[in-house]
Amino acid sequence: MDELTKLAIQLGIALKANGQMLALAESCTGGMVAEAVTGIAGSSQWFERGFVTYSNPSKIDMLGVDAQVILYFGAVSEQTAQAMALGALSHSQAQLAASITGIAGPDGGSTEKPVGTVCFAWAAKDGRLVLATHHFAGDRAQIRQLASQQCLLGLLALLK
Repeated sequence: MDELTKLAIQLGIALKANGQMLALAESCTGGMVAEAVTGIAGSSQWFERGFVTYSNPSKIDMLGVDAQVILYFGAVSEQTAQAMALGALSHSQAQLAASITGIAGPDGGSTEKPVGTVCFAWAAKDGRLVLATHHFAGDRAQIRQLASQQCLLGLLALLK
């Protein structure tokens, strides 16, 4: 069993124990976290929905991210990640949400935001909010895998 599956199982147990539902807003991972979560039997009891908002217009249309936030801070920023997570909460019935936006490569990086830069937000209906930026090394597949694992780790930390 891979690490992503182990984390998804742990998250499911914690969410179910708390009677909470999860929503996800993913960009660079393209639904990888939702795939891990829905691979767990019984996940419909704790996974409410997922948004794959790869383009900037989809972040605006599906999650209500303010276009000015993307314009000013960039799609890969903690500010955009925050808006995505809060949008996932407001566009779902979930009590907990996580978002991921980043540069998986091999192209698209810059000096300021190199390939492997991934921004996260974890938000709860009760107002708790955690933001983070991580820099992952590896190829596209490795960066997406590591970002997905970090997303689940952040959710588990928020539930503790």
